[in-house]
Amino acid sequence: MKRPFLTVGLLLPLASLLLTGCGGSPAAKASGDTDGTGSVVLNVGDQKGGSEAILRAAGELDNLKYRIKWSTFTSGPPLLEAINAKAVDVGGVGNTPPVFAAGSGSKITVVGASHGSTEGEALVVPKDSPLKKPADLKGRSIAVAQGSSAHYLVVAALKKAGLGIGDVKLKYLQPADALAAFSRGKVDAWAVWDPYTSQILRTSNARVLTTGRGITNGLAFQVASPGALKDSAKSQAIGDYIDRLERAQAWVFKHPEAWAKVWAKETGLPYEVALDAVRRTNGTRVPVAIDKAAIASEQAIADTFAELKLIPGKVVFEDFVDTRFNKSRPSSGTAPLSYGKASS
Repeated sequence: MKRPFLTVGLLLPLASLLLTGCGGSPAAKASGDTDGTGSVVLNVGDQKGGSEAILRAAGELDNLKYRIKWSTFTSGPPLLEAINAKAVDVGGVGNTPPVFAAGSGSKITVVGASHGSTEGEALVVPKDSPLKKPADLKGRSIAVAQGSSAHYLVVAALKKAGLGIGDVKLKYLQPADALAAFSRGKVDAWAVWDPYTSQILRTSNARVLTTGRGITNGLAFQVASPGALKDSAKSQAIGDYIDRLERAQAWVFKHPEAWAKVWAKETGLPYEVALDAVRRTNGTRVPVAIDKAAIASEQAIADTFAELKLIPGKVVFEDFVDTRFNKSRPSSGTAPLSYGKASS
């Protein structure tokens, strides 16, 4: 009998933690927490261990002249559904959910961007797998969350290897189900993102077949409701919120161990895994401008999924962008990713 190479129980704390890259069930939990003072209330969509945790750890929720009401979502797509429904004013997601939201005609506006390492986006296989490179995936099965950044990683990695999605067997599974399938040998590979990547590599006999390096764009976004942007007071609060996130990320750069401790407590991750993920992915993120390069990169993702008929019709990503908060942030194509590793 073949022994499973992955202890499922080690990853169960993450089964309900569907991070920004993930597609997922439309679940949200209103935390009821409110920070700050004043008459303006900014409704912020978040994910467990996300923006609120970083801001609080960095002391960036002090001296708010507006109030923040937090709502917690399982993943990016339902967060964007809430923005479309005007239940949320602003929230952070990965590079792919805005493309699918735009494709469905949602009323969303991308207002902030950050760029980070793509080493945490990975196609993983068992250590004893005969697969050595992406081209070897032909005819094999891959678990992936549909509409996620990992989904695009699969498509792009296959294309780079001269293959298409018709050459593999895609199993559209959310992380909890993908984990079970992967651990029991029901699929040959799993397209995944941090912190799952860091936990698998530290706690199992898995190895990386390929990462997103040179394949995916490493972008993540702050997305706002067009209605909130038309409200001058809320628009000002959104700008301040984005600035605070930038300062909080700078704090993470300087204090990776401190942030890993907070993140571990927030998510249930072992500290060592959280620190691996901070150093590999979470701690490399740099705020950048939503510039022509970023828009073109997202347009390429939109075009790819449109060609695969996974989103209806043509999406013009630029139509869903507002650059008023760009300020003097660096170009999305020149962000110094190594800066985030200076203190690690």
